Amino acid sequence: MTVVEAHRPNVVIVVADDMGYGDLGLFNDGRSSTPHLNAIAAEGVCLAQHYSGSPVCAPSRAALLTGRYPHRTGAIDTLQGRGLDRIALSETTIADLFRSAGYRTGLVGKWHNGALDPRFHPNARGFEEFVGFCGGGSDYYDYALDIDGVEVEGDRRYLTDVFTEHADAFVRRHADEPFFLVVAYNAPHFPMQAPEEIVQRYTDAGETLGAALTYAMVEVMDAGIGRIDATLHELGLADDTIVLFTSDNGPYLGEVLGVSLDRFNYGWRGAKHYVFEGGIRVPAIVRWPGRVEPGRIEESMVHFTDWLPTLAAAAGIDVPKALDLDGSDVGGVLAGEESDVVEQRFWQCNRYAPRIEGNAAMRDGDWKLVRPSIDSLMKVTDGDRLVDKALNFRGQDAIKEVDRSPLPEFDPGDPPAPLLFDLETDPFEQNDLAASEPDRVLAMSAALEEWFASVEADRAGNVDDRLL
Repeated sequence: MTVVEAHRPNVVIVVADDMGYGDLGLFNDGRSSTPHLNAIAAEGVCLAQHYSGSPVCAPSRAALLTGRYPHRTGAIDTLQGRGLDRIALSETTIADLFRSAGYRTGLVGKWHNGALDPRFHPNARGFEEFVGFCGGGSDYYDYALDIDGVEVEGDRRYLTDVFTEHADAFVRRHADEPFFLVVAYNAPHFPMQAPEEIVQRYTDAGETLGAALTYAMVEVMDAGIGRIDATLHELGLADDTIVLFTSDNGPYLGEVLGVSLDRFNYGWRGAKHYVFEGGIRVPAIVRWPGRVEPGRIEESMVHFTDWLPTLAAAAGIDVPKALDLDGSDVGGVLAGEESDVVEQRFWQCNRYAPRIEGNAAMRDGDWKLVRPSIDSLMKVTDGDRLVDKALNFRGQDAIKEVDRSPLPEFDPGDPPAPLLFDLETDPFEQNDLAASEPDRVLAMSAALEEWFASVEADRAGNVDDRLL
């Protein structure tokens, strides 16, 4: 790996949790208050066709961190009690690259790519500094923080604000040296908790309780992003810092503890867990002074796997070819220049072990093939659900090791027929064209199967102590 010393911009990546297009004030006619994100969008580029690596958290984050499809990395599900959220030890993360290039690297917030084993801890995966939690969720008031591997009891301040403080401190601490910082807020992931006065403002405006809680959580996060951005400006770093904001996957829609989280999702079909646009098309805003024209909307397709090669190139870091990335450098796309983009992208997600029969999709240009989900393959046993709930919400001391018992198996039955959409004319996936385009369905199905065989072969060959 080589590093070009002439220009080494700082990088700040902010990742929201389960935040959809419709949760951003920019796209919901101001139903939620996100003035700081709106301002950053006005100073940068907003990506209209930006895709996460998966419709669920851990696999999606693995794609962002490695530049590779999540199946290849071993992170195939969210179940940390099973070890299925882990990025294989043989994988190289974006933090590994930046740290080895002389950057100070930090992660504040949610990890969810390996718990219960220090080898999978953020400090062992390229992040020199870590403050947050390693599992998939946390209470916003009753929590403990993992600070570089040491558990520290929380002080019951709102967790989003605490994460902001630690991110702000990281920037101040490393203002005189190049830094790479990921701020992984867990907002607006459940449990749905937010300051009452902000929630009340939204319910008074006519929002349902679920929407009000979500928008309040997003508003506090937006204020935190504004504070970090203000520090970048105060320290004279804003003009030399690339800022990326995105979400790990689409919003959870449905009922949680008696509260419906159904709300505006920009019209996209589907939501978290599913490979329709509502589960995988996520907001992305990039401010890159001197490179990105302010206020521009980019229509090209960009994927989570593209960020590692793009940001590494921006920092002058040569990525070893041996990493075999699935993403590509889209710096030219962000700048509005003529640039090749990958036309084919793939997704697949179910519980426990990947099955290509259901909840799989591919894009080939404007065409999108969807294999709808199969209910039996989306099930989690009550035992595994309870274990992960304990891990997420202060039960870590009771569980020390991953469950290595055989994974449950569910009969997929007869898979549903694939669906085909032309996203140029039908971005909301309402008009199935499979019957009128049988040759295209066959060709895209074959490409999807070929991709699946490739990523599953990599997963099987990625042998270490994570669970296969």
